[in-house]
Amino acid sequence: MSMQTAPLPPYLYNGARSMVRLHEKHLRDFLDTWLRAREAGIQLPETTDPSYASLDALLFHVLACGRGYMAWMCQVLGLPDPEIRPAPKPEEIASQASDYLEHVVDRWRTPLAGVAEERFNEEYPSRWKVTYCVDAMMEHAVMHPIRHAYQLQDLLDQRASG
Repeated sequence: MSMQTAPLPPYLYNGARSMVRLHEKHLRDFLDTWLRAREAGIQLPETTDPSYASLDALLFHVLACGRGYMAWMCQVLGLPDPEIRPAPKPEEIASQASDYLEHVVDRWRTPLAGVAEERFNEEYPSRWKVTYCVDAMMEHAVMHPIRHAYQLQDLLDQRASG
């Protein structure tokens, strides 16, 4: 599934450039793990969280958040809208996941390139009311697909060990 993309443009803050690359890598890794979980027929544990209602709901959650994180960062930094289209609906996401992931990755590539390092330390309330600096939100965005890939891998491992 890993697809090579063109080199990123120069960034004023190389830390942001690194986070963009890591986000791309881990979104792709998540999708690879999700595909293996679907192929294995993995069922998510029962919960009231709608993001875990099904594998498709989880895929939607992770990919939609990829859009949301960048939209938030651009908004708080006063940058233009990154024009990431909304994620396909959960019932459509599986068939469109690869294309949508590439769209998200592409739209993540340039919005933050011209932002000076000090701007990444300014704090703002997130949409879920936790205060983040932009640098921490980038780290959160990178960890999000890692966390969910780990959860799926754990379920795959549990199945394999019987």
